[in-house]
Amino acid sequence: MLIKKPGDIKPSEITDRALYLDRRRFIRGAGLAVAGIAGLGLLAGCEGSDAQSASSVPPTPGPRPIPDRRPGPYSTDEPETAWEDATSYNNFYEFGTGKDDPSVFAGLMKTEPWSVVIDGECERPGKYTLEDLLAPHAMEDRIYRLRCVEAWSMVIPWVGFSLGDLLKRFQPTSAARYVAFATLNDPEQMPGVRRRILDWPYREGLRIDEAMHPLATLAVGMYGETLPNQNGAPLRLVVPWKYGFKSIKSIVRISFVRERPPTAWNSLQPDEYGFFANVNPAVDHPRWSQKRERRIGEWGRRETLPFNGYAGEVADLYRGMDLRKNF
Repeated sequence: MLIKKPGDIKPSEITDRALYLDRRRFIRGAGLAVAGIAGLGLLAGCEGSDAQSASSVPPTPGPRPIPDRRPGPYSTDEPETAWEDATSYNNFYEFGTGKDDPSVFAGLMKTEPWSVVIDGECERPGKYTLEDLLAPHAMEDRIYRLRCVEAWSMVIPWVGFSLGDLLKRFQPTSAARYVAFATLNDPEQMPGVRRRILDWPYREGLRIDEAMHPLATLAVGMYGETLPNQNGAPLRLVVPWKYGFKSIKSIVRISFVRERPPTAWNSLQPDEYGFFANVNPAVDHPRWSQKRERRIGEWGRRETLPFNGYAGEVADLYRGMDLRKNF
């Protein structure tokens, strides 16, 4: 249930920042050896000049506090996931397929300067610096549940603002029925894209009424600070009623389009990853159940909620649709 009062992380649950950073430095130094021994990391499978030594990856710039934040309209009373878990257990295949790979290798990505192309069916297309893109918007604390299609979940305190408020600035025309997004695609900064795991760049999309919904968020931070690279710096989407792969990271293009846009996982395996990807415990993934989930940092499993617990806010968007076929 959504409430107005923001939840707090208990001090005893917070990993000391110095300890966390020391662990990251240790992993950078040891990561390549571990990958070579275990044979599990994506980057360990790269050959010749494509191989990236973990010890050569520069340290990721430390998160910076985001000032002048205001309480957002959405929160939850559920305990927040510990910072260390939220920043070291990630899916970001551009940096590797292991959960820890992004936190080790994302230091290669330069997030300053950053720009975003706005194009397609709108009146004000152009290439905008991140600063110009964000300037008119007040930053809000928005605490959302995150449910991964892999049946694990977190609770993340994001910092951002309504996606719809940004989209309206560019005056989409009546022909715009969908909004498409693309992630940075740079093999020098993102060694994972040297392998054709997905059809790069990573792409996602929403129906325009979904994109305009107040829950849909553009995030620039988490836990009151700027986003770490592995979590999608400097700009990512957060769509809390959908599986996490819809919440695209490190956005460089936003397009207003007439037709449903191709998206990364749906294009790769459409029978497993639907375009809508709404959290639905009644529709199992072909290879595992979606009825229950593992909350990172907790023992046991909990029941998965329809629309990840946001049915009261978003169910009307899908009135009359067969959510088993349109999964």
